[in-house]
Amino acid sequence: MCGRGKKSAGPQALGRSRGGFSTKLHATCDSHGNPLRFILTPGQASDHTQAHVLLADFQVKEAVLADKGYDSDALAKTITETGADCVIPPTKKRKQQREYDVHLYKERNQVERLFNKLKNFRRVATRYDKLDVAFLSFIHLAAIYLWLK
Repeated sequence: MCGRGKKSAGPQALGRSRGGFSTKLHATCDSHGNPLRFILTPGQASDHTQAHVLLADFQVKEAVLADKGYDSDALAKTITETGADCVIPPTKKRKQQREYDVHLYKERNQVERLFNKLKNFRRVATRYDKLDVAFLSFIHLAAIYLWLK
């Protein structure tokens, strides 16, 4: 017998979700759709748990737009304390529905366009990389390419 021990796979940021074994990519972009920050989590991770990390150190002047997955009272309070508008639609389960600007929310398609551009890179769409560091590194390379394009 060899005394080598079990081979460690390292952090992979893979987890079970409704769609199967997956990874979730959280992203921020500016008003022009340029990528600013990425966070990688396992597929079952909730969106709103990563919101404070995504918004850390940003000087938001006007508004923060996000989908229903980022709906939480703590995040809304943090955003309004910075002086920006919180444009996050409330979930249906919320007892007190929060108001948000429906017309401004339509601009959230910028981040959806960003994800669409990133998925044009086959390596991002299929996630060939085993480790999360390698996958996130290629996402950053793709983002640099999108900035320069």
